[in-house]
Amino acid sequence: MMDRWSAGDATDAERDALWQDIVQLVFSHAFAEETVLWPVLRRTAPDGEELTGQVEEEHQAINELIARVEKAPGDPRRAEWIQQAFTLIRQDIRDEEDELLPRLREAFDDRALRRIGAAWEAVRATAPTHPHPGVPRRPPGNALLGVPLSVFDRLRDLAPGTGPRARRVSLTLTGAAAAAGAVVLLVRSARRRTCA
Repeated sequence: MMDRWSAGDATDAERDALWQDIVQLVFSHAFAEETVLWPVLRRTAPDGEELTGQVEEEHQAINELIARVEKAPGDPRRAEWIQQAFTLIRQDIRDEEDELLPRLREAFDDRALRRIGAAWEAVRATAPTHPHPGVPRRPPGNALLGVPLSVFDRLRDLAPGTGPRARRVSLTLTGAAAAAGAVVLLVRSARRRTCA
């Protein structure tokens, strides 16, 4: 998808759609890694802290760059920033495939890797899909903030188009989801007090 975006043979609308698909894939993928894979690697590899710290720095740089792209849709530097993001993403992929994932392979048998992979996939399927540079890169902070951000992002992804109207629709849907979540929490809290 990055190659197709860079080739320049797609229409502006196709390139925008490609970009949105890339952003959604990158952020859900990275969130799942940070929530599931890297904590496991830190516990099992003697140099896991150093390895995951480097990848988390790469993720943060990607996060900040893509946030800049999303906040400035009309900026003439947008294409340059996107290419910089692609370079960082490719480097991140290399580091993970060449360094981190082989360490997990060495530490676990196939059955354990399948369990870790299933947990990764479950988190990825429900992860935020847009940049949030202020969110911590490690659990529990990323997981606690990731849930409401995921709801917000996925509702935003459903809102057609961009611009003020789409943002209003997204914020309205997010507010409704947050209100529903608050009601559920209040009901559970009331039940616990009644049972206690």
